[in-house]
Order: sequence, then structure tokens, then C-alpha cells
Amino acid sequence: MAKQLPYLGGMMSGRVRDIQRSADLLRLRAVRMVAPHGFGYLGQVLSSAELMASLFSRAFRPGVDELVVSPGHYIIVAYAAGPELGLLDEALLSTYGVDGSSLEAIGTESSPVADVTGGSLGQGLSSAAGLALAARLRGSEGRVFALLSDGELEEGQVWEAAMFAAHRGLDNLVVLLDANDSQVDGPVSSITTVEPIAAKWESFGWTAIDVDGHDVAALVEALDEALAAQRPAIVIARTSTSHGLSCLPEGADGHFIKISGALIDDALAELAARVD
Repeated sequence: MAKQLPYLGGMMSGRVRDIQRSADLLRLRAVRMVAPHGFGYLGQVLSSAELMASLFSRAFRPGVDELVVSPGHYIIVAYAAGPELGLLDEALLSTYGVDGSSLEAIGTESSPVADVTGGSLGQGLSSAAGLALAARLRGSEGRVFALLSDGELEEGQVWEAAMFAAHRGLDNLVVLLDANDSQVDGPVSSITTVEPIAAKWESFGWTAIDVDGHDVAALVEALDEALAAQRPAIVIARTSTSHGLSCLPEGADGHFIKISGALIDDALAELAARVD
């Protein structure tokens, strides 16, 4: 049985070593979830594990704050953290992607853990801005955290929502951007130039912090800066869809990884050794 992530949910200080262990447990659970199918959205957890473990350890308050997972296929990382957040029964993780399960492989309006998850890519930030404005109007101290992917920056709706949030001064809104340069058609950088990402967001009136998305100390510092900002903020996490799993073959499709047989055993063993 997997050990619990002792620092998720903001209950303790969230030391770097413990957050890193938490990130590896998210990866371990994700491997277990996709293993019965032999494929799945594993790369999204490999890239965003440190980012999300840092968020849940240092900032996110279940029942107070709200979570938007804009790219629906990233919902797997929210499922993986759900038990420690008190938002999901761990036994349900084994039903991931199974017909009739509430843990659908691509999130829907009924998916647990996240308050909102996107349909077509690019819609999540609009929902997050609406939630942040609603929280302000009702006098709530809650914050809204929105996980976005860099491929979504190709969508015009993202920038419309960014303008709206800045115009409204929504300092209770933080975007977490998993900039892993990966989408279904190949590297984002080979399809549409989205750089310079930080400069674009800053020009739209946001505080932008650009960091190594696998460096927990840097992520913690970036989250602290984002929370202290007096306007909407974005943490741009530069990541890789194969990070944290050295047994993956070179050139593995990071967007939708095929994993079966001995490779599953190797992945489980590698991650379990770091978590135990």
C-alpha cells in the first residue's frame, strides 16, 4: 500500500524533500492508474508532479480554495492527489478510465477533486476568472488556482480571460502553467510560437514567474511570490513529460504514453524505491 503524502493539504510546512517525495507518489499512483490499460495520460503527471505537489502542500486549502484543471486530460494528477486532500477515496483510483467510473480519463463536469475541468482546450481560465470574481463579490477569502498547459496558449480565449482578470484586478487568481512543450501534434514550439510566455502575460497586466518546474525550492518561492502579488499571477513551470521516470524508452510519446509488461514493473519499482 502506498504511503500517504504527509504534507499535502497545507497541514504542515512542506519541506522540499517531503514535497519531492509527494511528487513521486503522484507519479507512482498515475502509473498504477494507467497500467491496466497499457497506455494513458502519464506524461502529464510526470511533468506537473512537482508543480502540483508544491501547490497542495504550500497553498491549496480544500474547502476554501477552488481548483480548475483546464486541460481535461490533466485530471489524472488531481485524482492522484485526491485522497490526501480528503476529496477522493483512494480505492477509487483503481477504476480510473474504466467504463462507468466517475474517474474518467478526460475530465468532465462531474469529475471529482477539481471544481471545474475543461472541455475544449483553452476554456479553463475563463471559468477560473469567473470563480475568482464571484469569490470577491461574496466576500470570500478563497483563492482560485487554475492549471493550464502551454498548448492552450494557442487559444485566443485564454488571452481574453487574461485581459478580463487583469482589468478586474483579480489578485485571488493564480495560474499554474505546465510548460512541457508537448501536445498531441508534437512539440508546441514546432507548431505555434508561444514565447516569450512571461513577457506576454506581464504585458496583459499579470505578475509572471518563470521557473524550473522540477525544482521544488524554486516552485515554492514562486508560489509565495504569486500569492503575495496584488494582481493575478502566473507560475510558468518549465517541465518535461518524461521527468522522474528514467526507465521510459528514449522518444516515448509524452502526450499519451504506452506502457505495459516489464516497463510497468520497472516504473513501479523505480518510483516505489523513491517513495518508501
